[in-house]
Formats: sequence, C-alpha cells, structure tokens
Amino acid sequence: MHVLFEDAETGLVLSVQDGVALISYDQPQSPVNTLNSRIGPVFEQCFARIERDPTIVGAVLVSGKPDSWIAGADIEELTRITEASQGEALSRGGHALLNRLATMSKPMVAAIHGAALGGGLEVALACRYRLATEHAKTMLALPEVQLGLIPGAGGTQRLPRTVGLQAALDMILTGKNIRARKAWQMGLVHELVHPSILRDIAVRRVRDLAAGRTPPSKARAQSATTMLLEDNALGRKVVFKKARESVLAKTRGHYPAPLAAIDVIQLGYAEGMEAGLAEEARRFGALAVSPECRQLASLFFATTALKKDSGLPDGVTATARAVKKIGVLGAGFMGAGIAGVAVQAGTQVRLKDASLERLAAGWRSVRDLLRERLRKKQISRLQLDDTLSLIGGTTDYRGFANADIVIEAVFEDLAVKHQVLREVEDAAPTAIFASNTSTIPIREIAAAATRPEQVLGMHFFSPVHKMPLLEVIVTPFTSAESTATAVQYGRQLGKTVIVVQDGAGFYVNRILAPYLNEAGRLLDDGARIEDVDSALTAFGFPVGPITLLDEVGLDIAGKSGPIMAAAFGDRMLPSTTLQRVVESGRVGRKARKGFYRYSEQGKREGVDESVYALTPAGGTRHTVLADEIQQRCVLPMLNEAVRCLQHGIIRNARDGDIGAVFGIGFPPFLGGPFRHLDTLGASTVVQQLDALNTRFPGRFEPAAMLREMAATGRRFHP
Repeated sequence: MHVLFEDAETGLVLSVQDGVALISYDQPQSPVNTLNSRIGPVFEQCFARIERDPTIVGAVLVSGKPDSWIAGADIEELTRITEASQGEALSRGGHALLNRLATMSKPMVAAIHGAALGGGLEVALACRYRLATEHAKTMLALPEVQLGLIPGAGGTQRLPRTVGLQAALDMILTGKNIRARKAWQMGLVHELVHPSILRDIAVRRVRDLAAGRTPPSKARAQSATTMLLEDNALGRKVVFKKARESVLAKTRGHYPAPLAAIDVIQLGYAEGMEAGLAEEARRFGALAVSPECRQLASLFFATTALKKDSGLPDGVTATARAVKKIGVLGAGFMGAGIAGVAVQAGTQVRLKDASLERLAAGWRSVRDLLRERLRKKQISRLQLDDTLSLIGGTTDYRGFANADIVIEAVFEDLAVKHQVLREVEDAAPTAIFASNTSTIPIREIAAAATRPEQVLGMHFFSPVHKMPLLEVIVTPFTSAESTATAVQYGRQLGKTVIVVQDGAGFYVNRILAPYLNEAGRLLDDGARIEDVDSALTAFGFPVGPITLLDEVGLDIAGKSGPIMAAAFGDRMLPSTTLQRVVESGRVGRKARKGFYRYSEQGKREGVDESVYALTPAGGTRHTVLADEIQQRCVLPMLNEAVRCLQHGIIRNARDGDIGAVFGIGFPPFLGGPFRHLDTLGASTVVQQLDALNTRFPGRFEPAAMLREMAATGRRFHP
C-alpha cells in the first residue's frame, strides 16, 4: 500500500494499491470521527487526486476507528453558529462537497463498520455503493431532529431517492437507528459482509463498478400501497399530509425541525433536487440558531459530560468493582424489569421471590420483553435463548453468595426492607445492597445495616426497559467504591445516571410531588380534569398530571404523599381530591378505574365524571385558563428543583436538568428546569411565585437561592 497523501490534523490518509485508492479517516484525539470545517477541504483534495490520477480506477472510504464509521457533524462547531446565514453557508459547503463526491467519474465505495450517523450517513449516501458489516455496532441514522435540526448535507434529498418517501420520512422525523440488516432490506446499503472481509470486498466492488460489472444489490421491496402513494403527486400529497398530522399530534408544534424536514422533502419532490438542497440549507441555517436547537444541544453536551462523571465528589477517587452477577429481590413489575435489562447487558441474575408462582410470572415478563426484541429483529433466536439462560429463580438465598450487587424491589414497607437487608448481609456479605425504593429515605433503610457503607439506592423508573434515567442515592455513610460501582453498573445497563443525596423523594419524585399536588388542588377548586391535562401537554409534557397519576397508580401516589408531607410540611400536602380518590379505592388504569374510565382491555375511554363527587367543589366545574394551570403546576416544580440544588440533593444544575427530562419527561426543548429558569429569568419567576403565594399562602414561597439569583442576576448555567 503506497501513501499518496496524509493530513495529520484531520487524520485523513489517502493510499493506493493495485489501482484502488483507500481513504482512511481516523480523527486524532477523538473516540469517533466527526465532520467539521477542517475536514471538508481535505476530502476535496483526496477526491481531486483520485480523479486526476489515471492509474486509480476508484476508491474505498473507510474508518480508522475500531467500531465507528463517521458519527456526524461536530456539535460544538454547530453551537458556535450565531446567525442563520452562517448555518446556511455551512450547509451549502456540505452540499458542494457531497455533490462533488456523488458526481465523481470513478466509483467511491463506502465500507461501513460501526455508527454512520447524520453527516456520516449523508457521506455514504453520496457514494456509488455502500457496504455494511452485519454487526451489532453498525447503525445508520439521521438523528438531527433530536438536536432540533434537519439533515444539512443533502440527506433530505438523497435518502428519499434511495429508500423511498415513507421510509425516509420515518427515519428523518424520528432520528431512529437502523440496524445493518434492516438497512439492507430497505435498500439503504447494497450489501452486508462480515467485518473481517469488509475492506477486501469493498476493493472488489470498486473493481466491479470500474469494469462496468453490476455488483450485488438487494432490490428495495415496494408494496402495491407504497407504489400507489409514492409514485404519483396525489399519493405523495396524502403521505405528506399524514406525516404533518402525526408530527403535530406528537409534538404539539413545540419542535419546528420535523415540520421543516417535511417541507424540504416535499419541495424536493415538487421542484427537483437542486431546489430541495437550496431550501434544506436555508432551513438548516434558521434552525441552527433556534431556541429549541440550543436547548437540545445543551442536553446533548450534558449527557455526554455525565458519561465521563464518576459520580463522586471533587477530589474523591475510587475504583468501581466489576459487576458480573446481581441478585434481585422481588419478581414483580419492577423486579422483573430490572432483571430484564440486567440480562440484556450480559449480567447473570438471581431472582428471588416468596413463591414459585411469582417467580414464574417474573421470568415470563423477562421472556416477553426479549420476544418483543426478537419480533422487531433486534436480536436472534440464539441470542434470546442465551440471554434467558442468564436468569435463575429461587425462593431462598441460594446462589446469592457471590453476587456483586443485590437490588431489592420489595414492598414499600420499612420493616420489610429492614428484614431483607439483614438477610442479604448474611447471605451475600460482600455485595452492595441497593434499594429501588421511590419514597423511603435510604438512611432509614441503612439504619438496620451492619455495613452501611455498602448500602445505597438505585432508583429505576417504570417501565424499566424504556425509561432512561437511574438515580443512584447515597447517604453520608455510603463508600466511594459502592457509589462508583453503582454508577458504572447503571451505565452498563444503558442508563443515564445521576447521583443524588438522600432525602424524601430524592430528586425526581421530590420535584414531581408539588406538580402533581397542585394539579389535584386545581381539581379541588373546580377545574376540569381534561383541562388540567391538556394545559400541561400543551406546555410540553408527554402526558398530563392527572393521566400520569392514573398510569403510575393512585395507590402508589397515596403512599408517597404522606411521606413527602411529613418531610416538607404543608407545601407538600396532597390535595383533598387525591386523598379522597385514594380512600375511595380507585387505583387507576391497572384496575380500570381512576380519574378516567377504561375498557376491559385497558384503553382509556374518557373522564369518569363520577370522580367529581369526591372533590370539594363537587360536580360544579368551571374553566381555568391554560396559563394559570401551567403556572400553578410548573412553577412549584421549578422552585423545588432550586431547593434541591440549594440543599445539596443534586450536585449541580446539569444533573437537575437531566434528571427532570429523562425521569419525568420535562420538555426537552426547554432544556430542563434550570435552563428554563435561565430563559425566564430568576426575577420574573420570583415575581410570579410571590403573586401566587399571596393567593395561596405557603405553597409558592420562592426558594432562598432563587431570591438570591433574582437579586444578583446570576444564572444557573453560564
């Protein structure tokens, strides 16, 4: 292999052997390759060198990284854009480069192993032929909407022309990852190969194309319905209309990027690719400076930084233990959920419950979770069987002695938790004991421990396999090693992990409590259930607070309410309506009777008007403006988040934002409670809280830190 060109700054190397060029990209000091303003001109030099060298018949584009191809644009560079014209110029530059690639007289083959995301996939789409490895780490996606953007290097135009309109809309509007086999089936890549022969086959395909031979390629499957909708203007009009309706139903207009993507794709079909690219660049520039993009980018950087955080205080270090085996106490909904994510991470699990029947039900839950992944072709039958073999059940503590962590998910009863803690300390003396409690302070549980340094909380959210957040709760006695191990293992499970100090409700449930309580008090005052829910979904929450109470279970809410009130006084006192509804025996969706009515299949059928008889206002209902509902519910949540920061429950505003967004669905486009406070301004929020506190004394008193921020003009984030 003869090196023709090498750029040390970007890590791009052009070499040639027997007439086939190899462009290898290995960005220095970076775990992944990204696209930035420096790499474009270097790629252009490589393309020009290949075109003018008569001895070169074509080229292969590969990554020098072990498990990643090109992971998209440099996000930090994007955040330095201050004017829409800068973003538009950046997009136009990408168009020029990839148009050059797409129109080369000599074939370029993309040899993809690992993640080809965003701009990386756009580069691949401009290549003549695409090979991908059939490997778990090979993923293809255009995830720009998750950052409040649209593809800016031709993706809105090339992807529909490659995989079809509906498949392209699905990818671009969701940003979801496409695995290699699915990418091959939909025509996104031409061929799948084993990683060990990727380069050899890529070189062979260059020679095939250069010689005019047609290399292997799976034809994109098109149903009669697909052809009917996509192959004519009228059908496409229907597809675009449905796409807009779906986006608005899901986002309520809070996210401009998906709607912009639809517009740009539609224009490209109507007026041609050149017009589509021009509009893509214009809309990309406008979105790059939008508030939504700024806040979503801030969350991206926050979660990236969190992945490198040990969870320990500054100056404290500890080595995390390797976790190969865990015990899970309780095979109910949460215990089975924890066991399910653990075995999928390759951990051996010993699941314990009091009866064989409950163990069998827990095992079936894990099996059903894996079967769903099999149905979606995310795993193979062999992988399902291998994963299930990692879980074993028991009604005693046999098999627990060598567990690294034991996670309890038993009843929310302190005496029961004390009992299992003592049993675990005898059965698994070296294991970390982690409680999944959502309400009981960890120090109260640890009071029964002989080794309190090994006791902490690992608070998973329901359903465990879908909710991304894990709160690791530490007490003053929890050792640094225990903390570091729990944090590392949480990440091994694929969770976003925040470390919080012990206290009633910890962080997420503590800020959720005043939000739910105030929703209940609105019902006390005569507001309609549907008005409260719709006002908060209009604000940006995925579901309204009354719906959330029904989904979580009114019995669970009924248990946590008194604990929070005991810890924080009248400002956390549950509403009269909630107390009466709990006392009436309504449980929520799982029993098909709560604030809403449900069918036998559990489908919601509307508000249960009979519940109003349990409220202080009775059946008399009146209209409460959405603005008032939003202020009364959201402001106490923001206020409580500040108290958590003030009292050291959370370490910083970053963790507070991530916890709220990933734990309770605080609107991501607002960036989290603390970024939203910075946007509103602390002084404005204090004025609004004071006004509400005058009307409702004691519930809305601004946190001392918030008053101080208002007085000094300081922000929570730089």
